[in-house]
Amino acid sequence: MRLTSGSRRADVELLALHHQRLHRKLVGAPRLARSVLERLPAAAGRAAQRNIVAGRGLRSLVTPVAGPVRLPTHRPETPDRLLGYYQLAQRRYDIPWQILAAVNFVESRFGRLTGPSVAGALGPMQFLPSTWDAYGRGGNIMDPHDAILGAANYLAASGAPERMGAALFAYNRSDAYVDAIRLYAREIAREPRNFYIYYFWQVFVATTKGDLQLTGPGAEGR
Repeated sequence: MRLTSGSRRADVELLALHHQRLHRKLVGAPRLARSVLERLPAAAGRAAQRNIVAGRGLRSLVTPVAGPVRLPTHRPETPDRLLGYYQLAQRRYDIPWQILAAVNFVESRFGRLTGPSVAGALGPMQFLPSTWDAYGRGGNIMDPHDAILGAANYLAASGAPERMGAALFAYNRSDAYVDAIRLYAREIAREPRNFYIYYFWQVFVATTKGDLQLTGPGAEGR
């Protein structure tokens, strides 16, 4: 699947945003999620369940914020270029490209948020500058190509692909994070078109008054 026209890109972006909003609703409403999952065909239900489990785990790591939200956002690199970078990193470091895509997705929504984070992490793969100095091979922490190769280098040095779980835990010390990355990567591997759906998921921030959408069609935080 390649996005070859502006109209097709717009259609996929709107479909993905609709999918994301439904997903976020189900992540925050377990009883509703059970009811919906019971009514879905078996294969669709399993896929939805994996996304809900991943989203619920990641949400458990987040504390809703109060007050105004001011986060600088950016236009991400095109999905086809990102795919090329993941595949280059896979060839060089033997890290499955779907894992790298999932890390890019969770860490920064494919580069829409580049930090600095609360911990000081930067770039589309959210490296601490000290870690980048060790594994970035002299590249630019903010550049998608360099950051993806740096992430693959770090994961390989941390034991991947043989010890992928341990390598991902070294990247972000959270079992929920590790599980989410593997679930999203599994969904991309199962159906590569899911990469494009995830690519168009937008930046939402959990606040004490509900979700705030910062990017994409209908964004409130512009």
